Amino acid sequence: MTHLPDYQLQRDAFGRLQLTGADGETHSGVVPVRAFPIAAPDWGIALVDPHGNELAWIDRLSELPDELRTLLESELAGREFMPVISRIVSVSSYATPSTWQIETDHGDTQLVLKGEEDIRRLALPALLIADSHGIYYLIRDRYALDLQSRKILDRFL
Repeated sequence: MTHLPDYQLQRDAFGRLQLTGADGETHSGVVPVRAFPIAAPDWGIALVDPHGNELAWIDRLSELPDELRTLLESELAGREFMPVISRIVSVSSYATPSTWQIETDHGDTQLVLKGEEDIRRLALPALLIADSHGIYYLIRDRYALDLQSRKILDRFL
């Protein structure tokens, strides 16, 4: 696989990423995808075309020139909206579906948990919670939550 230094990356007139290869071939609508978005977000970024075909590979995001890194980080941020839960304030019921009042790094909100299977265990002690709208919420360290949040969470695990 060819690495990014062989390519030019910019936005087209519509604001989509455009990748031009060393051979001059241009691909529009390119999307960056992290190989390990939670465990190693800086390592392994694929640039794929709209059909999911890998066009280029970036070993480490932090090693890119500032302008290119900033461009990719802004694209990834828009694509990977994943609020981090800092506190579970309350739940409507311990049976599912239930509405959770939570505090996140993006402010206070609520999520609807359809079932316990929507809480996924990641590498300890992280959890990923999918709400009824398809938004994923991350708990980086469930043991670092306050006591009330841990008690609520334990009822669903």
